[in-house]
Amino acid sequence: MIKITAKIDGMMCSMCESHVNDAIRKAFPVKKVTSSHQKGQTEILAETDISDEELKKALDPTGYRLLSATHAPYEKKGLFGLWG
Repeated sequence: MIKITAKIDGMMCSMCESHVNDAIRKAFPVKKVTSSHQKGQTEILAETDISDEELKKALDPTGYRLLSATHAPYEKKGLFGLWG
């Protein structure tokens, strides 16, 4: 799993968050996507990495702009992970 944290320009409210989330869900097979207009970022969990260029292409029609993105391996930390 990959966790992508994307800085997004243009989100002003919860509807903006919804538009960004919908655009990402339609463009990529993601496990989870959440956005925060207050932080100006979107977090994406996916099985495979998504390039910055692909994210930009998916967001362009919505009017929101990808400023930057960090990509990192993601491991779910559950109750049983505490004793591993």
